[in-house]
Amino acid sequence: MITVTRLNGKKFQINALYIETIESFPDTTITLTNGHKFVVLEDEDNIHKQIILFYQSINILGSTNMGGGLDEK
Repeated sequence: MITVTRLNGKKFQINALYIETIESFPDTTITLTNGHKFVVLEDEDNIHKQIILFYQSINILGSTNMGGGLDEK
């Protein structure tokens, strides 16, 4: 889940697995796979970062540290 803010300042959470598109018109609009749309205060970059963190937390994406670790030779 990611946390976003409606234009009236009220925060709510969206399951990032159901996000189909994120657009700016200039307000950021999130469209879910079921067609529901939400206009939020956060910008696209902020939402994108939250989605990546969410995916990593449920192991859909690997770690961002793809370089060698300290124990690697």
